[in-house]
Amino acid sequence: MNLKEKAAEAAVKHVKEGMVVGLGSGSTASIAIKMIGEKVRGGMYIIGIPTSRDSEILAKSVGIRIGELKDHPQVDITIDGADEVDPKLNLIKGLGGALVREKIVAVSTSMEIIVVDNSKLVDHLCQKAPLPVEIVRFAHDATVRRLEQFGCMPKLRVRVGELYVTDNGNYIADCKFDRIDNPAKMESELNLVPGVVDNGLFVGLAHKVIVASEKGIRTLEKK
Repeated sequence: MNLKEKAAEAAVKHVKEGMVVGLGSGSTASIAIKMIGEKVRGGMYIIGIPTSRDSEILAKSVGIRIGELKDHPQVDITIDGADEVDPKLNLIKGLGGALVREKIVAVSTSMEIIVVDNSKLVDHLCQKAPLPVEIVRFAHDATVRRLEQFGCMPKLRVRVGELYVTDNGNYIADCKFDRIDNPAKMESELNLVPGVVDNGLFVGLAHKVIVASEKGIRTLEKK
């Protein structure tokens, strides 16, 4: 079992009968979805709230019943990944492109569990990863210029030679900062820029971070 599988396995142990479960996006979250599917096939009843089209397709394929937030506004637990985790458990998410839906589900969740390997732990945000910012397609060049005023180098995400389009029909600007020392302030200020839908700073939303390393599993908890 590799590190991602070990982290996912530890998180899935928190899933109990009758729960509404947020289904995260990305490689580690996908492993967790498959493990939850095994529980469902074993007789467990849960409702899954997917954070992306890909996670919804995967969840359906393993037998998980899918619900919507309008019918289940309070999510008991969400299992998701992250691109970076700082010492205060603030996160950068969105390299997989699902940051807006992930954040909507996260703020509706009683227990947000993040599963990572130890390479995702950083001293400060943007140490390794850029900050994804989802922007509307209309006048996107003007929005990118406004993002430059924050001292970053934004670059529109490209996949297979074309501009990447999110599940919400928007573009993503990956913004390279030297570092982000005040993520709460940055999150708020970026979201005031006309044309910005949301950004990949998840501040104060993670309750537990399950970290897998060669030394084993450890859990970091929100203070």
